[in-house]
Amino acid sequence: MRTVHVAIFVLVCCTLHAAAQETAAARERRMQWFQDAKLGVFIHWGIYAVNGIDESWSFYNGYISYDDYMKQLQGFTAADYDPDAWADIIRESGARYAVLTTKHHDGVALWPTQASGLNVVEATPAGRDLVGPFCSALRKRGLKTGLYFSQLDWSHPDYPHHTRIQKRYDPLDDPGRWNRFLTFQKRQLSELCHMFQPDLLWFDGDWDYGADLWQAADQRALINSLVPNVIVNSRLNGYGDYATPEQGMPVCRPRDRWWELCMTMNDSWGYQPNDRTYKTPNQIIRLFTECIGMGGNLLLDIGPRADGTIPPEQAAILKETGRWTSKHAEAVYGVRAGIPHGHFYGPTALSPDSTILYLYLHHLPNGPLVLKGIRNKINRIWVVGNGTKLTWDIKMKQYWSSVPGLVYIDVPERVLDEQVTVLAVLLQGPVDLYREYGTGIESN
Repeated sequence: MRTVHVAIFVLVCCTLHAAAQETAAARERRMQWFQDAKLGVFIHWGIYAVNGIDESWSFYNGYISYDDYMKQLQGFTAADYDPDAWADIIRESGARYAVLTTKHHDGVALWPTQASGLNVVEATPAGRDLVGPFCSALRKRGLKTGLYFSQLDWSHPDYPHHTRIQKRYDPLDDPGRWNRFLTFQKRQLSELCHMFQPDLLWFDGDWDYGADLWQAADQRALINSLVPNVIVNSRLNGYGDYATPEQGMPVCRPRDRWWELCMTMNDSWGYQPNDRTYKTPNQIIRLFTECIGMGGNLLLDIGPRADGTIPPEQAAILKETGRWTSKHAEAVYGVRAGIPHGHFYGPTALSPDSTILYLYLHHLPNGPLVLKGIRNKINRIWVVGNGTKLTWDIKMKQYWSSVPGLVYIDVPERVLDEQVTVLAVLLQGPVDLYREYGTGIESN
């Protein structure tokens, strides 16, 4: 047994060393598909869909007793779960990856974990693995697989917290018990990595303790040893790859090199039939273009019913998002963050070589659009997904001044998209911006 422990320790140390040696170029390659994907689908599915209540939080916050919450196990049938149908509509939405909640804070696992009997195979009428078929269906369609995993587990007897007002113990006072929990947690994490080989791991629930107590470095080393090229989100106490703002749309571009806004369609993550506050496709697509313009991704959430069916309102939003992304693919996938605000009144993005500037029109134009501070010569402007070439006019360009003129672009009503119209501006050379304050007369 001692030999086995030494071998594991050596493996972890070697993996940590390898992770530390990852070059910037290697990390760029590993993150490439994520940066190019732009759109993902988040799937919150668990026993909370039976009564349509807040996932895990409803008992943690005392809105319902823990025992009553867990009675939902008996109603979680997954009777109409069709992972191929899920994968089809995810692909149709234009998403390039999807993330499934394999275990939320309530501790109920959607796969046949050997670490606990609290899983859908043993404890619910579903009686089967729900994660493996989902991963297979995505991969058959060329989509990347993401698995959500809650760090904390309010059902596990060795996790310090049970509800907001009930704490079992303090890890600093009982490190042996805490380490038993971490052993359980790492066993489940190892199962997910070994069984399903995810492209992305989406952690949640790291807020109770710091990286040292969570042994976050060891967790990342374990993950890398099992799935070397996996991408990990930020909620691993500083050992992740990208930031995850939640629900609130960033106003300024995040500082992180890679980031992803996770957002619900209504106000709930899981299925709640009483929540009818759905955002319109127009609102969602506009928010999506804001993410694109600031160099980020959108992870758009759906909450299937307990039987595994996707509510029609959510399916309709995915379909309309797919219509828009399919039409405007060149201005979605693989583009980079756009130019600073002020040059155009709306989101923008750039082609990878920065020679095409994409303009996203959130509103119907009341006269010509205005583009400011572009030093480059413009070779062509067209409507993305339509092909119509547009005319433009340059005003206020003085021969004696280095300040670029104002570019006025006429956009006929007949070319407007019902959600967001996109224009492509082909520049001569990579975009060259004027970022100064203007100048006085120099000649006349």
